[in-house]
Amino acid sequence: MKLGVMNPVLAAMPLEEALAYLHSLDVHAIEIGAGGYPGDAHLKPEELIGHPEAVEAYKALFAKYDITIEALACHGNPLHPQKAIAAEFDRQFRNAILAAELLGVETIVGFAGCPGDCENSMYPNWVTCPWPDDNLKILDWQWNEKVIPYWTEMAAFAKAHGVKKIAFELHPSFVVYNPETLLKLRAAVGDVIGANVDPSHLFWQGIDPVEAIKALKGAIYHFHAKDTAIDARNTSVNGVLDTKSYGEIADRAWVFRTVGYGHDQLTWNRIISTLRTVGYDGVISIEHEDSLMSTKQGLEKAVAFLKDVLITESAGEAYWF
Repeated sequence: MKLGVMNPVLAAMPLEEALAYLHSLDVHAIEIGAGGYPGDAHLKPEELIGHPEAVEAYKALFAKYDITIEALACHGNPLHPQKAIAAEFDRQFRNAILAAELLGVETIVGFAGCPGDCENSMYPNWVTCPWPDDNLKILDWQWNEKVIPYWTEMAAFAKAHGVKKIAFELHPSFVVYNPETLLKLRAAVGDVIGANVDPSHLFWQGIDPVEAIKALKGAIYHFHAKDTAIDARNTSVNGVLDTKSYGEIADRAWVFRTVGYGHDQLTWNRIISTLRTVGYDGVISIEHEDSLMSTKQGLEKAVAFLKDVLITESAGEAYWF
């Protein structure tokens, strides 16, 4: 396994300064936003596409600091019911794929998106309950008319440009939000579709990340290291569904935290060990979204915590049996 960082936490720094900083932390892998919600502060695909000299200069900068680009991130909603919004997310995702091809990166991380409930919708409709019966009619229409056709075509585009893995973050508000929905889309589209496992989004749904990882064996293409702290009092009163601002920390059911500040090291030891058990040996990409810590402190605490947790060497021959 290799420790990495998702770059939005460093977006205020120029790229070379960010790479030098990661090198000083003994971090040698990065996931870079190439559009969508993560932004494009350190990678604007249009500046690479059609410009081979820019591609070589870009790659040389990472080599200078001994940092590999493990994935490009382009989270968005290309299934948005407003066609102009969907088209812009689609454009950015395709350009991220083209940039990945130029950089020799095989993994794109993103969201599966969410359509509306009909062709005339204005906003996405995330269905989470089978009743009233209208809900299942909406869900069936979404998957058969929008989700599967779109991602089937995008998967073909990705493979044609050397991207072997589209890693969907399991995230509420989108059609892929748990292992079951990820595997449903993978079965319909093919094995170019896989999971970006982010325990922070599993914890607050009541999902055990260890069991989710087991269920996703063979389909895990990326991993985000981010934690969630669940407020027992607030959830006991109002449950885990919460529309209050992330800044209302004391009143929310849950908040995102730096790893180790929502769940203890034993929990993270089990998560990392289970990843190794199911055969995942890729990057562990730190994502910082902690409202209680500065980006610098949150990132550095996560790096220190995970260096104790990660399994970086092969077990070798088992001499004891």
